[in-house]
Amino acid sequence: MTTAEDFVASFATVIGLDAPNAETIEKLLDIAGLAAHSSERWAAPITCYLIGQAGLSTEDALTAVQTTVNGG
Repeated sequence: MTTAEDFVASFATVIGLDAPNAETIEKLLDIAGLAAHSSERWAAPITCYLIGQAGLSTEDALTAVQTTVNGG
């Protein structure tokens, strides 16, 4: 079985990017957790997709998700 770290590293290579560092992973997990626990689980991957589409940094994305959770 492949570990999450191995999968992410391989996926990053396939799409031509570097794998995220530990700090970025932690922020992304915080973002996904907030999205999933504030509504429904499927909000997490869709929120991450929207972050990528908007080109937000993880810091800006975390702030935006926290704003959304707190009622905008």
